[in-house]
Amino acid sequence: MAGQLQIKTGTRLQIALDAGADKEPVFDLLCTFSKNIDDSAFLVSVPVKDAKALPLDEAQKLIFKYSEGNESRLIAGYADDEIKQGIRRYWKIRRVSEQRQFVQRADERIKVALKVQYTQPTWELNEDGSVEWDEGMTLDISGGGLALYLNRRFEVGEALEVELPVMAGMPEEIIPKTSPAVVCWQRETPKGSIYRLVCGLQFRFGDPEERSRMQEYVAYVKKRYRL
Repeated sequence: MAGQLQIKTGTRLQIALDAGADKEPVFDLLCTFSKNIDDSAFLVSVPVKDAKALPLDEAQKLIFKYSEGNESRLIAGYADDEIKQGIRRYWKIRRVSEQRQFVQRADERIKVALKVQYTQPTWELNEDGSVEWDEGMTLDISGGGLALYLNRRFEVGEALEVELPVMAGMPEEIIPKTSPAVVCWQRETPKGSIYRLVCGLQFRFGDPEERSRMQEYVAYVKKRYRL
């Protein structure tokens, strides 16, 4: 976490109760931002749903969403105290390291399980001089990025090289090349999952042609799996 949040007092925040890595967050709660307490905590008004105040649950992870220009920003945290100031009540939110920032989606995201290879330039070479690759499984994919199940832990902002699978009958012009991507978020999966973690990756395209190629690849996957 890099310093205090740059959010104005009174900014409306949407809230979702984090229900696990394989479920979409539902932002059906509302609150307003009050102030920063320090670099790791801030105050919000008590969240309301259907005109009723939400009971505080220190074990429930919360995801806060707000807009800044054409971007949506997400902040994760836990409510660890309820504070009364005059006639108003606030929740003290303790931030956690997961913090996502993204431009509103322009690409359709499809849920599909694809085996993906990934590596980092910093990894040591194998004894035969070849590049070391690890394997993960997609939770979903779009023309702009993917969510990937894996067992290695990364920090937000780290760069990876991703290699998507080639499918039988796939036209040569859309066969994917190794794609650079950046980690946008990462969190643990529920107990019992084959993979320990799931992370969000955003592709970094060198030119419009690379982006178009990826969009065509995703369209082919959607058609092949009838999604």
